[in-house]
Amino acid sequence: MKEEKNGFLGIPLTERGQLLAQGAESEDGRVWGIERWLVRKLLQKMGNPAVAVRYWDGSLHENRYGPLTLTLRDRGALWRLITNPFLNFGDDYSTGRIEIEGGLVNFLEAIFHAQRDWPDARWQDDTLLTRLLRWQTSTLSAARNNIHHHYDLGNDFYKLWLDEEMAYTCAYFPTADATLEEAQFAKLDHVCRKLQLKPGESVVEAGCGWGGLARHMARYYGVQVRAFNISKEQVAYARERAKQEGLADRIEYVEDDYRNISGKFDAFVSVGMLEHVGVERYRVLGEVVARSLKPDGRGLIHSIGQNRARPVSEWTQRRIFPGGYPPTLREMMEIFEPQGLSVNDVENLRLHYARTLEYWLRRFDHHRETITEMYDESFVRAWQLYLAGSQANFSAGILQLYQVLFTKPGKNDIAWTRAHLYQPRTEH
Repeated sequence: MKEEKNGFLGIPLTERGQLLAQGAESEDGRVWGIERWLVRKLLQKMGNPAVAVRYWDGSLHENRYGPLTLTLRDRGALWRLITNPFLNFGDDYSTGRIEIEGGLVNFLEAIFHAQRDWPDARWQDDTLLTRLLRWQTSTLSAARNNIHHHYDLGNDFYKLWLDEEMAYTCAYFPTADATLEEAQFAKLDHVCRKLQLKPGESVVEAGCGWGGLARHMARYYGVQVRAFNISKEQVAYARERAKQEGLADRIEYVEDDYRNISGKFDAFVSVGMLEHVGVERYRVLGEVVARSLKPDGRGLIHSIGQNRARPVSEWTQRRIFPGGYPPTLREMMEIFEPQGLSVNDVENLRLHYARTLEYWLRRFDHHRETITEMYDESFVRAWQLYLAGSQANFSAGILQLYQVLFTKPGKNDIAWTRAHLYQPRTEH
């Protein structure tokens, strides 16, 4: 593994640019022997996934695996893939220089299964550079820029493929045939039940999205909610919805960072924000949680996670989700342990997120023509890749979805079992 320090596939970093230029500029239509060798090495590094590669001349590389095929439209796409696969696969798929046959989700699942199972698949190590990037992107100013990049694309864009409440987090499917709307309602209820909310209590929410959970808590559980978010578009949408639905007197949407939360509350909740915080800021988040909860307070954090600490791909970081990082459970404990908070329950909803993404991708594809008119074809292909890749990551078991329920220490009036999560809800 010593060669890895010199560059991917043992290609010294100083030679990458030269090789890329030579490969991309060549007008020779033949596939060179060294190119076939490099593709073989690339596949080996990826754990020998069950996929085929078709070159620009129509020839196939070791076609042993049936319909799952990556097609390289030109020589330059191959050399770009070899020199920096973590960025250039996504970029060249977005522009059409790479095509996938056999279904994008199925193809990516094959890749992720191989990475998960192959001992030599640790080819995307967490380097000092990636740790520095995570630290930089979780500062206050960077956090605002990151949220703007992803969430302020426009409410009209997200309305096309999310549910009626604009829930952009994992749904909870109580039955196999539940619709997306039913499953997102069930997720909101699942969170409220775990927190055992009671009428008249106060709740602070860190990272409220378009405000659906706050509206649900206020409407169905009779609580007062203070919800924080740094996305201008989302906060404006949430405030308008609360006003239209007669909930403005029970919810305060605050356009501010979670680090500026003040006051004391009966419950703290965060759904889908931890991925933006950065591991280096988890102790700060824990301090915010501890100072915000009353002595008998409780809280819930709902977050994408992973089994082993790995950096997010360079393409996802640059093009789609800057500053994002899904933690391991061990890393999440940095929120709770330093503050002496008691973790009462952990639930993994991984397969529920794979199903959620299946719905989102289907609806996204249904509105493909409209989204292309709003943006362009490259944008559409990039987001298809992002959604398909996310679905494949969850179904392959690379990504997890954790709900962690916690309390202040010494709180004894907690549920003895999980039975209350599945009993009919009483209206408030």
